[in-house]
Amino acid sequence: MAADEIRGAAQGGAPVPLSVLDLVTVGAGRTASDALRTSVDLARLAEARGFHRYWVAEHHSMPGVASSSPAVILAHLAAHTDRIRLGSGGVMLPNHAPLVIAEQFGTLEAMAPGRIDLGLGRAPGTDGATAAALRRTDRLNEGADDFPQQLAELTRFLDDDFPDGHPYRRIHAVPGPVQATSPGGVQSPHRPPLWLLGSSGFSARLAGVLGLPFAFAHHFSAQNTVPALDLYRESFQPSAVLDEPYALIGVSALAADEEKEARRQVLAAALSMVRLRTGRPGLVPSPEEAEAYEFSPVERDFVDSWNANVIHGTPDEVRSGLDDLAKRTGADELMITANAHGGDGRLRSYELIADAYGLPTPA
Repeated sequence: MAADEIRGAAQGGAPVPLSVLDLVTVGAGRTASDALRTSVDLARLAEARGFHRYWVAEHHSMPGVASSSPAVILAHLAAHTDRIRLGSGGVMLPNHAPLVIAEQFGTLEAMAPGRIDLGLGRAPGTDGATAAALRRTDRLNEGADDFPQQLAELTRFLDDDFPDGHPYRRIHAVPGPVQATSPGGVQSPHRPPLWLLGSSGFSARLAGVLGLPFAFAHHFSAQNTVPALDLYRESFQPSAVLDEPYALIGVSALAADEEKEARRQVLAAALSMVRLRTGRPGLVPSPEEAEAYEFSPVERDFVDSWNANVIHGTPDEVRSGLDDLAKRTGADELMITANAHGGDGRLRSYELIADAYGLPTPA
């Protein structure tokens, strides 16, 4: 696998490659169809403006997040784009049989050759009860503890290289390498590169030991970012995939034409997080609803803490914040997620960030 399927190139004045993390958020008064149309528009915008990759994340049982099926969304986005890398940020592997994921992403690779990333996490992407329903078991810790074994099995299916005597030796993920060994078979030279995702040290160390690229969730675990990246780099062992570490971080950032509007949108997104963290998940509220909401002292403390890690404001303010974060963490890539009530605000944010860095403009 070529490293250039992993590493990006910085565009314009950006310090590192810039990418997009789409949570497919659904605002109050909007539908999932509206959110998915925004995703298509955003993927096209990201491709036209030189963002390196576009990922969607697996979540479940959250009314305000319509990304429960990453593979389905990625197939839709692949049909509406031509060049940008598309991937999962991530698929929560313990929720699925590894063979199923190998088949899904083999299919995506066949649809969009050389453009698919497979990012994997070991968290459920939801609450414990929903995870139990997904997995049809209440032994949830087993899934997280078995993650290295599940990862190894998935890799074997993707490479079609179970050893002789293994019970899965005669089982093949299709589309996949087995097709090249069939009479008259021709197989694509590409297979989706694996990324490990994390918000703590476990996946950071595992990614380093395996020589895989690593994506850290700075947008909701900012206090752990630098320690996790340090652990990844210290643990890194060169592999057939990478000869040196490559780490991206997810960053919550929102730019608006006026600072006041950015603050309004960020407050609405924070209220959505307050409700999620207190067991009341719902649609992303409007800025007007957030401004009228009476936050308790505990909720206000949470909002202040949460928004301290959201880079927001005018385009110049956001560019300065992103530059500082890249320098402070040494991240090789910044993956930006913009949380706003409506699709127009999200699209405008990426457009403004692209302009602030002088990213390419469509002909």
